[in-house]
Amino acid sequence: MDAIRLRTEYMENPLGIDIRRPCLSWNCSGGIRQTAYEIQASSGGRVIWDSGKVSSGRMQEMFGQETESRQRVFWKVRLWDEEDRAGDWSEEAFFEMGLLEREQFTAKWITPELVCNPEEHKPASYLRKSFLVEKKGEARLYITCHGLYEAALNGKRIGDFVLAPGTSTYDKKLVYQTYDVTELVREGENQVQVILGDGWYRSCSGVDGDRNLYGEDVALYFQLEIDGRPVCVSDESWEASQAGPIRENDMQQGEVVDGRLEEIEGYHGVNEENFGVENLSCSNCVPVVEAERFEGRIIRTPNGETVIDYGQNLAGYIEFTVNAHAGERIVLTHGETLDENGNFTAENFQDRERHKENGVSQRVVYICKEGLNHYKSRFTIWGFRYAKVETDADLSSAKFESIAVYSRMEQLGYFTCSHQDVNKLVENSIWSQKSNFCDVPTDCPTRERAAWTGDMGVFADTGIYLEDCYPVIRKWLGECRLNQYEDGKVANIAPRNNVPSFFSKLLAGSVGWGDACIIVPYTLYQRYGDARILEENYDMMRRWYAYLESRAGQKAAHGAQESSDLQNAAQKSARPLEPEQKVMPSFDPSQIPEEYRAMVANMPKEKLAEMMKKFRKTDGKDGMDKTDRTAEENPFAAYAIETGVDYGEWCEPDVESTEVMRTPQGKVATAYFARSGRILAEIAEILDRKEDADRYQEISEKAAGAFRHMATENGRIHSRRQAEYVRAISFGLLEETEKKQAAADLNELVVKNDYHLNTGFLSTPYLCAVLAEGGYVETAYKLLLQDTSPGWLYAVKKGATTIWETWDGAASLNHYSYGAICGWLFAGVCGIRLKQGKITIQPTPHNSLQYARASYLSPVGEIISAWRYEGEKVIYEIEIPSNAEADVILPDGRQEHLAAGRYCL
Repeated sequence: MDAIRLRTEYMENPLGIDIRRPCLSWNCSGGIRQTAYEIQASSGGRVIWDSGKVSSGRMQEMFGQETESRQRVFWKVRLWDEEDRAGDWSEEAFFEMGLLEREQFTAKWITPELVCNPEEHKPASYLRKSFLVEKKGEARLYITCHGLYEAALNGKRIGDFVLAPGTSTYDKKLVYQTYDVTELVREGENQVQVILGDGWYRSCSGVDGDRNLYGEDVALYFQLEIDGRPVCVSDESWEASQAGPIRENDMQQGEVVDGRLEEIEGYHGVNEENFGVENLSCSNCVPVVEAERFEGRIIRTPNGETVIDYGQNLAGYIEFTVNAHAGERIVLTHGETLDENGNFTAENFQDRERHKENGVSQRVVYICKEGLNHYKSRFTIWGFRYAKVETDADLSSAKFESIAVYSRMEQLGYFTCSHQDVNKLVENSIWSQKSNFCDVPTDCPTRERAAWTGDMGVFADTGIYLEDCYPVIRKWLGECRLNQYEDGKVANIAPRNNVPSFFSKLLAGSVGWGDACIIVPYTLYQRYGDARILEENYDMMRRWYAYLESRAGQKAAHGAQESSDLQNAAQKSARPLEPEQKVMPSFDPSQIPEEYRAMVANMPKEKLAEMMKKFRKTDGKDGMDKTDRTAEENPFAAYAIETGVDYGEWCEPDVESTEVMRTPQGKVATAYFARSGRILAEIAEILDRKEDADRYQEISEKAAGAFRHMATENGRIHSRRQAEYVRAISFGLLEETEKKQAAADLNELVVKNDYHLNTGFLSTPYLCAVLAEGGYVETAYKLLLQDTSPGWLYAVKKGATTIWETWDGAASLNHYSYGAICGWLFAGVCGIRLKQGKITIQPTPHNSLQYARASYLSPVGEIISAWRYEGEKVIYEIEIPSNAEADVILPDGRQEHLAAGRYCL
């Protein structure tokens, strides 16, 4: 038995981490069962730790000693199998530490711009420095910036991280990278060049196009060492110029590049700044890299425009070569789709009235030099499949390519079946995940580009089936912690991409979105079995739940925090309130921040004010969900959340979400209060916080009682909305008889709706699973295969290559959220489930498909589950990885406990 797939902190050979005792993990190959392991680690040519033979079947271990700054550690594993036979030592893996002590940061911050007008888009800054090296050695570069950087040493690019240093809450945490540049350094004179762009730091951001969110400057921190000794650091000796080819750069808007400016002139001095190093940190994450490429095909649209079709909607940028004459211009505007007439459009993701620059441009303006021109984007990223071309250059010999850009992730999950549209649905889901995992998980790569909590809350379980994204989600959770409010609310978007306001804080209390801070770490723990993810986020979870507790039992919002927020906002506005106004302060809807304006964009001001009054209901009755039973009748009223501001189910077909928001979402909020409390109780138990566990369990049980009182009458839910049933069943909030009745009623609703869903954002991921587990497998499959709107295959039939934001394709065309159905394909259709190292295979075949096969390269190894029909008989093929066991539960009642191996049942 051999150890394979060695990982440090779930990454392959990470360079520059600051986790002093990292987690080492592996998979097993050959043999049935691992009975023991030994880890040996070396550094500097000597063994620094040997675990000895450890009798255990676990496939992860914490490194056995504290590490030091700059230390590179090589490690390997050997295993003993079920017959106590030792295998060979594995291939070596390694990890390297970054700088762990503040005093080891010896460079200076420098700014290259002598003049900075924050209102203008600016050229990139080109910085340079010459330095001498007397003797070569192990060379490392520690680098970060305000903005984005691309560095080169002696004319060769350093590393493959693009859009570095990535995004974060820069004022609290600024990530730096570590590069091994040993092969790039030479004895004698060396030349370093760094190009700085605006990046997330000061580009247009979000729906409103807010700029300069973290500052108005670009700045560089550069520290190059040989054998631990600085040989080149950023200081006042550097030179800079703004006269290079990149005349403008912006993450949203694109780039303006003058190919004639190859020889950069106008170098001048730089300024040293005292920005400090207290917020510098290793990312402990994977880099953002260039991935798949697609060659563009030039087409002519019906209106006579020239358009490039790359064939795949993605997030990334472009590269092209073209022969042209000096001064000719090529303007490329990028979008996701063609309109109903077959012409280019970018209007599906625009809100031009709100955006401070009249919309998201996603445009390249390239001015040609004489002869062969080459362009590749540097400091911008867009969501696109098409590009409209405006040029006076001859494109007959031009070559255009799109380049997908996302965090380095290996695809883990593969699903195929007899229905090609379902296969395309899975492919589209994977592409939307790739398109929205650029350093943090975002909602879309065009309009908002926002790392919403709610999106990750509904997709995390599916996402870790499809891609090796644990480090990316873990990093994002750290951003959520940094952006939590003092009262426990969790910012809807982390890191921020808007100018904060009181309304941001108000909606940060929305259930479903804030609950992601509990749901997502728990999901990662269930799959990976690493309790550190719970420990890291426990304080955030606890504070969020305390906020929910503060909302519970309120009969009116008069004393609620929302009321306080509104009053404070009114006071700060310096507009004194008349006595009759004090229930609801006046406000200007234009001050509502970007991430919420979509909800109220078309609402008249008077109606918006009325909505806010509903949020602040003062008599305990205004705005109450009419299907709820009154709080006075509820014996668990103290555990019901019936006031406050929540998004609710959100985006249900045929429901105006902003209208729903006018009424406090008592059933939704109380359901999440119960579910999150139950999860938090389990987490507290895992972390050996027994007192917390008991308290959260008690609250959860009483909140569940409150929910049943609010949502059921005589043990039955009465609603025309499928979400009401899905939520109650999937959250485990009903008694067994109530659950059976709810499943039957849900099935009837779906059938009456001609096998179309009407669930919204929060419940859609669970719909098919709830139906299938309730015994309505045929209905679940008919929903899955529905190819008219609203249904998953409608977009596929329309030629989609990604998952749409809305069922009708009227908005962004690259949101992963509805791709969460793929989780059911793995866990339901093929039945692969992994919880805390325990595999269950429980497939759900139906003759709507002739076969289905899923493989999942899981934390315990590759699991395969497949089935096919041979006449009326179903044949199952199952593969369990080495050092794993599985409980197999088949629809005909057969149950098997299988060891590692391949099986046909």
